[in-house]
Amino acid sequence: MDEIVQQAMARWPNVPHCFGWLRLDARGGWRMRDERAQQLDLPGDLIRHPALLAFIDRNYACDAGGRWYFQNGPQRVYVDLEWMPHILRTEPDAQGKLSLVLHTGAVADEVEAAWMDEAGRLYLRVGEVITGVDDRDLGHLLPCLQVDDADEDALMRWLEGADAVAPRFQLGRQSLPLQRVATSQLEQRFSFVSRPHQD
Repeated sequence: MDEIVQQAMARWPNVPHCFGWLRLDARGGWRMRDERAQQLDLPGDLIRHPALLAFIDRNYACDAGGRWYFQNGPQRVYVDLEWMPHILRTEPDAQGKLSLVLHTGAVADEVEAAWMDEAGRLYLRVGEVITGVDDRDLGHLLPCLQVDDADEDALMRWLEGADAVAPRFQLGRQSLPLQRVATSQLEQRFSFVSRPHQD
């Protein structure tokens, strides 16, 4: 968190929190939502200003209740999540080796767990952070989904509930069991609140 933000928090400790004005979309885009967007449940306008985006990314955090927020000086601006609190992207280098990068720009180190939901969306845990993989980057990671049986339909059968299939997520030297997660259980399973409200 920026030092200037910490100083503002100490100077004005009782500034009311803000809800509904900021959204993180399913591709990791920050969106500003005015009163009309909130009333009509619209996604809001994509923020494009590089300095503002960097400021939000540096000061993005989570409270003890699983509500994500941007600390804007002394004020917490709670974030509505379209999907997950963090979105993961891939960045292939010139040799084709993939780097994993969070929507905040932080480089993700080793993947420690992998899940897939019934719609075929991929989730990875990197350190303490659970991420959803940006749908535009999923194609880069599909080769990482390995099934012992060479049958091309095995992964589809697993998604449909076949327990005889045991797919794995393999990236470099890491080989992790691919676990199932239901879309309806994301918040409970990964301990976050998608639509924070004032207490």
